[in-house]
Amino acid sequence: MFSQFSVQDIGIILASILIGMAFHEAMHAFTAHALGDTTARDQGRLTLNPLKHIDLMTTLLLPLVMLLIGLPPLFVAKPVPFNPDRLRYDEFGAALVALAGPLTNLVLAFVASLLIKSVGGDGGLSHALLIFIEVNVAFFVFNMIPLPPLDGSRVLYAFAPEPVQRAMYRFEMLGFGVTIVVLLVLANVLSPAIGHIDNAILTFLLR
Repeated sequence: MFSQFSVQDIGIILASILIGMAFHEAMHAFTAHALGDTTARDQGRLTLNPLKHIDLMTTLLLPLVMLLIGLPPLFVAKPVPFNPDRLRYDEFGAALVALAGPLTNLVLAFVASLLIKSVGGDGGLSHALLIFIEVNVAFFVFNMIPLPPLDGSRVLYAFAPEPVQRAMYRFEMLGFGVTIVVLLVLANVLSPAIGHIDNAILTFLLR
């Protein structure tokens, strides 16, 4: 609930979401561009400007509501467009584009963990860095769920047999709203697993 967070904490969470999301989506775009697809560049998404990647409902309001009701937040930006047919390495190229986003969040969390160790103590900067780390680890874990159209599904596409690929494609065609509903319905099952993975990564980064 919001009572668990100060106004300052909420501001840090929002700033962390914007920064993590901007780097996440920009690296999707940069990787696709490096692999030969200019779609993201042509649509102005080859940038770290968070305003280019924000969807008001899913990027800002949805994660805050999830925090409000005590569930792990869903961080959903405006998807970066890319054309898999224009990428080098076919499905593996699409997997690289997908991995670029969450891996960037993991790198951001790692860099912040080095900073928090260097500043030490329980001061305001350490507190802000800890929130930043938690948000970016959450970005990484959530986006690696292999459920279309999340990034983890793109990786699964590259290795799954064709019948599984067809089933995933049909599910993705239902729209992201259906994915959100499925995640919410399965929240009681997924939350412990996501929380365990989050905590394991946080423990590794902060030990």
